[in-house]
Amino acid sequence: MPPHFYNLAAFLISAVVVLLATPIVRKIALKKGYFDPPGERKIHKRPMVRLGGVSIFVGVLVALLLIWWLGGFSGLSPSKESEVWGVTIGGLAFFLIGLADDLLNLSPQLRLFLQVTVACLAWHAGVQIEFLTIPLVGLTSLPTWISLSVTVIWLVGMVNAINWIDGLDGLAAGVSGIAAIVMMIVCLFMNQPAAAIIAAALAGGALGFLRYNFNPAQIFMGDGGAYFMGFTLAAVGVIGLVKSVTTVAVLLPFLILAVPILDMSAVIFDRLRNGRSPFTADKRHLHHRLLKAGLPHRLVVLFIYVLTLWVGSLALAFSGMPSGLAYAIASTVLLSYTGWKVRQYARQQ
Repeated sequence: MPPHFYNLAAFLISAVVVLLATPIVRKIALKKGYFDPPGERKIHKRPMVRLGGVSIFVGVLVALLLIWWLGGFSGLSPSKESEVWGVTIGGLAFFLIGLADDLLNLSPQLRLFLQVTVACLAWHAGVQIEFLTIPLVGLTSLPTWISLSVTVIWLVGMVNAINWIDGLDGLAAGVSGIAAIVMMIVCLFMNQPAAAIIAAALAGGALGFLRYNFNPAQIFMGDGGAYFMGFTLAAVGVIGLVKSVTTVAVLLPFLILAVPILDMSAVIFDRLRNGRSPFTADKRHLHHRLLKAGLPHRLVVLFIYVLTLWVGSLALAFSGMPSGLAYAIASTVLLSYTGWKVRQYARQQ
C-alpha cells in the first residue's frame, strides 16, 4: 500500500461512519427521551440530544478495526502494539465513563475516581510519559512514580479540557479535529505511523460530526464524545510524540493542544483566586467571554478554530518539518486577519 493510504482510509472511513450513524443515534435518543435541557450556563434554547459521542466512538473504532484488518498496524513491536491497545481500550473506557455521566449524571468525585483509574491502567499498558524537558537541564528520564503521576495528570487533564470547551456548537469537535490533523502530520514526520493512523481516524470522526454539530447544532457530543476525544488526543500525543527521545518532540503535544490547556488553566486559576472550587461550573471560559463581548456564535467558534490552527502550525514549525515555517507564517497572517475582524466587530457592539 502507498505510505499514506492507511491514514487517508482511516480518516474517510471514520468520517463516513459518523455521517451515517449520527442521524440514527439522534433518532433513537429522541425516542428514548435523552435530552440536554436549556439552562443558565447553556447556549441552546431548546432540548438537545447529547449522545453524539456514540457515533464518534463507533466511527473511530470501525476505522481502526478495518485498518487493522487491512494490515495498517502490521509490523509493530510488542511494546508498540501494547501502546495501541492502551489507547484503544483506554478510549473505550473513557467513552463509557462519559456516556454513563450523560445518562446517569455521575457525581464529580466518582467521575474523577474512574478517570484516574483508567489513566493508571493506560499507563500500565504503555501510554507513559517517560521524559520531561527541565529548563537548564534538558531532556530528563522520569522515575516510575513521577512518570505515573505526570501521565495521569496529562490524560485526565486533557479529557476535562476538551469537555470544558464543549460549550458552543461545533467548538470541541472542530478544535479536536484540527488538533488531530496536526498531530497526524507530526506523527508521520516523526515516523510514528500507528499513532498517525489513530489521529487520522479521530480527525475524521470529529470533522464528520461537525456536519450535525456546527451552529445551529442538531445534536451534541455529550461527555462521552468529549472524554473519548480528549483521552485519544492526549494518548496519541504520548505514544506518537513524547515517546520520541528529543526535547522538541516532548513539547509538541502541549503546543498542539495549547488552546484547551490554557483555557482550562486560566479558568481554574480564576476560580481558585476567587475562593471557589475549580470544579464549580461558570461562564469564565474563553468562548463565554467572547460571547459576552458581543461576538456572534459562529465568529467565536471560527476564531478559536483559527487560534487552534495557529498553535498547531507552530508545532509543525518547531518539529523541524521543511514546510513547517511556511505553514506557521500563513496561519499567523490568518490569525491576524481574524483577530482584526473580531476587534472590528466588538467595537461595533
